[in-house]
Amino acid sequence: TINVLCFRSAFVSTILQQQFNRVGRVEHGSVALPGIIRSGSIGGPDTFNMGTMPSAQQQITTGQMHRGHMPPLSLAQQALMGTINSSMQAVQQAQTDLGYVDNLPPLGHDLASRVWVQNKVDESKHEIHSQVDAITAGTASVVNLTAGEPTETDYTAVGCAITTISSNLTEMSKGVKLLAALMDDEVGSGHKLMGAARMLAGAVSDLLRSVEPAAAEPRQTVLTAAGSIGQASGDLLRHMGEGETDEKFQDTLMNLAKAVANAAAMLVLKAKNVAQVAEDTILQNRVIAAATQCALSTSQLVACTKVVSPTISSPVCQEQLVEAGKLVDRSVETCVKSCRSASDDGELLKQVGAAAGVVSQALSDLLQHVRHYASCGEPIGRYDQATDTIMNVTENIFTSMGDAGEMVRQARVLAQATSDLVNAMRSDAEAEVDVDNSKKLLAAAKLLADATARMVEAAKGAAAYPENEDQQQRLREAAEGLRVATNAAAQNAIKKKLVNRLELAAKQAAAAATQTIAAAQNAAASNKNTASHQQLVHSCKAVADSIPHLVQGMRSSQAQPEELGAQRALIMASQSFLQPGSKMVTSAKSAVPTVADQAAAMQLGQCAKNLATCLAELRTATQKAHEACGPLEIDSALKTVQTLKSELQDAKMSVIDNQLKPLPGETLEKCAQDLGSTSKAVGSSMAQLLTCAAQGNEHYTGVAARETAQALRILAQAARGVAASTREPQAAAAMLDSAQCVMEGSAMLIHEAHQALVHPGDAESQQRLAQVAKAVSHSLNNCVNCLPGQKDVDMALRSIGEASKKLLVDILPPCSKTFQEAQTDLNHTAAELNHSAGEVVHSSRGTSSQLAAASGKFSQDFDEFLDAGIEMAGHTQSKDDQIQVIGNLKNISMASSKLLLAAKSLSVDPGAANAKNLLAVAARAVTESINQLITLCTQQAAGQKECDNALRELEAVRGLLDNPNEPVSELSYFDCIESVMENSKVLGESMAGISQHCKTGDVAASHTHDAISEASQLMKEAVDDIMVTLNEAASEGGMVGGMVESIAESMGRLDDGTPPEPEGSFVDYQTTMVKFSKAIAITAQEMMTKSVTCPEELGGLASQVTVDYGQLAHQGRLAAATAEPEEVGFQIKTRVQELGHGCIYLVQKAGALQLSPTDSFSKRELIECARAVTEKVSLVLSALQAGNKGTQACITAASAVSGIITDLDTTIMFASAGTLNPENDESFADHRESILKTAKALVEDTKLLVAGAASSQEKLAQAAHSSAKTITQLTEVVKLGATSMGSEDPETQVVLINAVRDVAKALAELIGATKCAAGKAADDPSMYQLKGAAKVMVTNVTSLLKTVKAVEDEATRGTRALEATIECIKQELTVFQSKDIPDNSTTPEEFIRMTKGITIATAKAVASGNSAQQEDVIATANLSRKAISDMLTTCKQAAHHSEVAEELKIKAMQYGAECTTGYINLLEQVLQVLQKPTPEQKQQLVVHSKHVAACVTELVQTAEAMKGSECVDPEDPTVIAETELLGAAASIEAAAKKLEQLKPRAKPKQADETLDFEEQILEAAKSIAAATSALVKSASAAQRELVAQGKVGSNLANAIDDGQWSQGLISAARMVAAATSNLCEAANASVQGHASEEKLISSAKQVAASTAQLLVACKVKADQDSEAMRRLQVKMIENAAGNAVKRASDNLVKAAQKAAFDKTEDDSVVVKTKFVGGIAQIIAAQEEMLRKERELEEARKKLAQIRQQQYKFLPSELREDEG
Repeated sequence: TINVLCFRSAFVSTILQQQFNRVGRVEHGSVALPGIIRSGSIGGPDTFNMGTMPSAQQQITTGQMHRGHMPPLSLAQQALMGTINSSMQAVQQAQTDLGYVDNLPPLGHDLASRVWVQNKVDESKHEIHSQVDAITAGTASVVNLTAGEPTETDYTAVGCAITTISSNLTEMSKGVKLLAALMDDEVGSGHKLMGAARMLAGAVSDLLRSVEPAAAEPRQTVLTAAGSIGQASGDLLRHMGEGETDEKFQDTLMNLAKAVANAAAMLVLKAKNVAQVAEDTILQNRVIAAATQCALSTSQLVACTKVVSPTISSPVCQEQLVEAGKLVDRSVETCVKSCRSASDDGELLKQVGAAAGVVSQALSDLLQHVRHYASCGEPIGRYDQATDTIMNVTENIFTSMGDAGEMVRQARVLAQATSDLVNAMRSDAEAEVDVDNSKKLLAAAKLLADATARMVEAAKGAAAYPENEDQQQRLREAAEGLRVATNAAAQNAIKKKLVNRLELAAKQAAAAATQTIAAAQNAAASNKNTASHQQLVHSCKAVADSIPHLVQGMRSSQAQPEELGAQRALIMASQSFLQPGSKMVTSAKSAVPTVADQAAAMQLGQCAKNLATCLAELRTATQKAHEACGPLEIDSALKTVQTLKSELQDAKMSVIDNQLKPLPGETLEKCAQDLGSTSKAVGSSMAQLLTCAAQGNEHYTGVAARETAQALRILAQAARGVAASTREPQAAAAMLDSAQCVMEGSAMLIHEAHQALVHPGDAESQQRLAQVAKAVSHSLNNCVNCLPGQKDVDMALRSIGEASKKLLVDILPPCSKTFQEAQTDLNHTAAELNHSAGEVVHSSRGTSSQLAAASGKFSQDFDEFLDAGIEMAGHTQSKDDQIQVIGNLKNISMASSKLLLAAKSLSVDPGAANAKNLLAVAARAVTESINQLITLCTQQAAGQKECDNALRELEAVRGLLDNPNEPVSELSYFDCIESVMENSKVLGESMAGISQHCKTGDVAASHTHDAISEASQLMKEAVDDIMVTLNEAASEGGMVGGMVESIAESMGRLDDGTPPEPEGSFVDYQTTMVKFSKAIAITAQEMMTKSVTCPEELGGLASQVTVDYGQLAHQGRLAAATAEPEEVGFQIKTRVQELGHGCIYLVQKAGALQLSPTDSFSKRELIECARAVTEKVSLVLSALQAGNKGTQACITAASAVSGIITDLDTTIMFASAGTLNPENDESFADHRESILKTAKALVEDTKLLVAGAASSQEKLAQAAHSSAKTITQLTEVVKLGATSMGSEDPETQVVLINAVRDVAKALAELIGATKCAAGKAADDPSMYQLKGAAKVMVTNVTSLLKTVKAVEDEATRGTRALEATIECIKQELTVFQSKDIPDNSTTPEEFIRMTKGITIATAKAVASGNSAQQEDVIATANLSRKAISDMLTTCKQAAHHSEVAEELKIKAMQYGAECTTGYINLLEQVLQVLQKPTPEQKQQLVVHSKHVAACVTELVQTAEAMKGSECVDPEDPTVIAETELLGAAASIEAAAKKLEQLKPRAKPKQADETLDFEEQILEAAKSIAAATSALVKSASAAQRELVAQGKVGSNLANAIDDGQWSQGLISAARMVAAATSNLCEAANASVQGHASEEKLISSAKQVAASTAQLLVACKVKADQDSEAMRRLQVKMIENAAGNAVKRASDNLVKAAQKAAFDKTEDDSVVVKTKFVGGIAQIIAAQEEMLRKERELEEARKKLAQIRQQQYKFLPSELREDEG
């Protein structure tokens, strides 16, 4: 950085632009260039002059520096550029708006119009002045903030200042346009005002361009632009008559600023001398830099002074000038210090010190001048200084009690001050012309002199006896007396001072409020929290409504300084301003953290802080002024009411002259509503006035009088607005007359209230007060009745009253119609009247003309209905019936009158509390009373009149839906959602009941049953739709109130009385509790992830937590009741309740985060709550384990085995796809012995497991754990053995894996049976089930051993595989025929698709029997196993569907069993053929196959019967398949791009290892994403080629088959895309620290499984020799897509597991040394270890369940065995 400083004179200094250059390379070259001889000048030889050169001077270079030399912009500078750009747009918009003046509607010339214009002018001037103050202060702030080095500049603060300028300029332009339209020619033309405003906007635009970081304008450009803003501001204020009146003060201010500049120039010159003699270059540069900064800060001070001079009365402008002075002071101090450190020359340093002293003195003079103006302002009076001294000194005397010397010293000062005050008063008395005033002044002076003499005597006594406390007390009392005398003598002066202080405080508070509103509007765009934004908007509106009254009060007080009423009005306006102002401060401070734009947030925070300070001063000033002016509320209120009366009288004269015009913004509807609502406020305040006056409470009577006057002002304005907006002169005059009557009565009422205070307890006064109040109330009613529409309602009420007199006769008129005609007429008129009632309700929220028309129509319909009712009454059979009909008609008459009254009340005051509810109740009462009459008079079929009544009620409420924005109750948004949801359930049940009863009630009318069913179904669908919509709205809106209540209710039921009689054992409830506990933990983990990635999904997850906890609490209550001992049950309940509290907190935080998705604090809270829930789940599981450790171990082991089965299913799919390849040259023989050895060990574990059921829980736990461990080992070695066989023989691989899967499945059944049989008697049925399960287990292990031994024997391995399949199918049939109901259900279409696999497998079996080839037999065994398993599963699920009839269920189960038995016979026949391949044996294959086919036909017919008649053909499946494949590929690529942007999180501990692992996570996840994307695209190409070849979609006969294949491909592609997306999300969350490695492992395994399914789906249709399949194989071999996915997934799992293990190992553990603590620590660690193991195993079980549910619609080729 090069600082260039030029010294031109002793008093002038110029600062050049600082450049920031980058370091470049040196260029090498010669400077010796050859000379050039040029010809001489044309004019001949030149003349040369000889002389002496002047001394060396520095050269000044000005201009734009090259941007290429500037460094790149920092983030803060870029943010500032964004702020400047947006501000520039605002300025340009303001310049455009200032091109034309606002067009005001024509105004009248009545008193109210003139007052309105004057008030608007005053308000506009004040707002513009305050906004100009903010603009100049912001400009000065920009100058001060950009003074230093760019690296040291606070760019956020600069942005805040720029935002302040632009936002206030935007608001100022609006006020200028209005003021220009209102200004009189005497003040100045609007054209000049608009021009001055445009000049100011242009100056602001220049400033914004000059401070752009990228522009790098010279500093002088910034200062010049700032000075232009100051000049333009002054011109604008002068044009609107608001310029600073004290020009002498401004001139002095500028002269003092120039004096500072001159002194600084001298200091710089002296510093230059020091720099020249400095020997150290570094110190020399420091002196130069300090001098440069000193000159720069001084020039900034001058510029700042020019800017704020026109608005120096503003505290914010004074503050900026003082801040600029402080910068100068600091720079002077720095300059002196640098000079002292650079040289020891005493003379030079002395000169520097002297020059610095001159600068400091000049600066002090400048700041003192500003402070004097700020503190004093205009002089108050001659007594002010003496009065202040007396008040302050007497206060010092009071605080100095005990120090006689100090008290005497203060007394001397006090005596001098009072002497000065007495002399001043005597002088004024002599000059006073009025004799009475002269006498008053002399009397006050004598009183003050006597008090002073007493104080002097007391002071002498205290001085003589300093230790005497009595003397000190006398002096204190004398000082108090002097203080009282001073108050009495100088009361007017003190009061004037306090009022002036209040005027200043009101002005500053109004200005601060105006700037805060501008800041709030500017911050609205970047405020992301809707709730805080709405709260701020509401509070700003309230303040904006209060500012005009405050400004009017302040201006009126300033214009009439001697008028007590004006001062009182200012006090009242100030008191009214404090509350909304304080609310806006609170709202603004709350909104600051939610504003994303830092500059806007800073501006809003600063404005709120400034407003809070101003409000504190206003509160103090108001209180002091109120005390000085005394309780004058009643007199002030009376004067206000009299003024309002005069304004109304003047308005009436304008009506007569047809000159009354509405004020801008006034409409008939608005004024009518204001009048109606205010009339109630007037009545309320008058009631309070009466009460307080009767009690003799002067203070509260004054408050009530003030509130009454304020309400009457609004009433008078509204009455005038109604009259001005009414087209009929008579109606307008009537409105004004009635309002005048209100004012007259109110004035009399306030006067009588004052008299009641003067004469408390006077009965006559109280009586007059009550009479006047009654008259005012009557006048108010008359005033309201003059509103448009009210008269029409009154006419309708009178019409109903007149018509109802017909019901009072003793004898009804004779009937003129038949009974049927009368009944029809009654029904018709009832419907019309009911419809008219709805119109009345609707019109009460509309215009007055609508209400008038609706009420007239209602009275007419009522008259017709009444005649029809009387006619019907004449047809009654008995007198009692007739009386009952007449009574119902009277009830209808009363209900109708109440409806009209409620509509009238609501139209007058729509915002009245409970008005809408009362109207709705009145409308329902009309409908119900009509229904009662119709029910009484109608004789119809059962249920018909109820339906008619319901239709009328629906008609009455249907109109409410036409106005969705109109509230009809006091319920909140979420309360409404809950109410609708509850009633929707009732509605759905009721519609179902209507449909059912209609069919059974009238069998003869069967032709209507279809229509009834259709209508009922449509209604049910509509209710379902609204329930779905409401649930979505509730979850998206963060509605958690219902969830919290549900959880709390579930917690409460845990302790409710005696639990119901348990239907199961503790083990049953324990198992279910473990299931729901783990579900809650998984959901909580998911919520942690979604809080970062997708907060909008938290609502659904919170709902799931609520549901799961409800089930957990119910099961926990039963478990606690069956647990032994009781302590365990108590612990279970306690832990479940603790978990409930955690769930409540979690749900609440989820709701809070949904309302504010970007709130980082809420995210952290939710993550903490989720972790707490997970911990509490572990405590619940621990409590369950304490109940039955062995059964808990069985549950854990069963979960582990379930995960193993799922993993084997995935491995089978990879093997079927031909992608299970060995990674080295190993053979199956290398693994045979390990398999056999591990299988035998599993048999031993099985024996221990069976024995454990009858032994202790400890032994059972050990046996369960050991068996789970052994099956895990067995599975691994079998998988290795299958892999070693190579992918050339995939069917044999599948056989081997199926064998170990059968063992795992049998072990799962055995563990479950052991759990149920634990602790039971030997003859218990569960023990028999245990023995059966053990037998199956032994059978399957034996089958595994046989398969292992035969797998390499090509001659027998097919036979062995077929035998294993037959045994497996028999076991599947046993499960199928059990009474267990499946957890899930499926569709008939899915069932039919599964039967297709039976047909294919049957054909395969017959073919293998005929060929007798072992390879064909193995393929048949594998295919048969899956086909039968899928068919049995879907058959049972479809049969147990809730909508399937019992007869069809029995048939399905029967034919399913017969089909399976027939297929077993077929496979056994194949075995016989293999042993004896004779033609007769082969012929039997056909017989068995036909039997299977017949059974399949029966199954299909049964499934078709389940479908019904509503089945429709699906769309083209091949197109859908290709679209879904490409969509899946795009989804995977998008997820992969997310991974490219991820970076591992940084941790301070173990950084290298952890970061290496996280890099592994990202790279592995990227590899998986790339591989799956390639695979899906290959599958898409294969599918498209198959369609082109005609193998898919060309043959109509194969349409169903193609659809199955396409759906399988679609599902597989979707699963791959979803799994890859989940993996990327888990990787993202893992590297950011929001998810565990366990979730990453789970996601990786899901990718592997879904990839295997896609491979299988691709191979189903493809020809192995086709081009499509070859390309797919190329993708699978060259790119190794399938294997790559599996290998990458395995690597990722291993890496994550290793990282989790290493992290656990490396964490340091602090071991407790004490014995008890050490034991407790060991127990806690063991518990943690077991809990984590159980959680892992249970998570696997959960995964298996999820897959079973998700894959229920997949075709047979992609189905997994469901275990």
